[in-house]
Amino acid sequence: MSSPGKKSFALRIDPVLWADVERLAAQEMRSVNAQVEFLLREALERRGLVRSARPAARAPRKAA
Repeated sequence: MSSPGKKSFALRIDPVLWADVERLAAQEMRSVNAQVEFLLREALERRGLVRSARPAARAPRKAA
């Protein structure tokens, strides 16, 4: 079931990469879909390209 206001699409992904994303999602208590969205948002944020009104949930930052 898709969420209202969300775009859905098919994604072809290497099975090993998929397993890694599944493992990370389980560790961070997210669905695989939510984990993929989190990783995409995090990557875009690092590049300064996030335009979404909904900021990504962040892990606590380490003190510099």
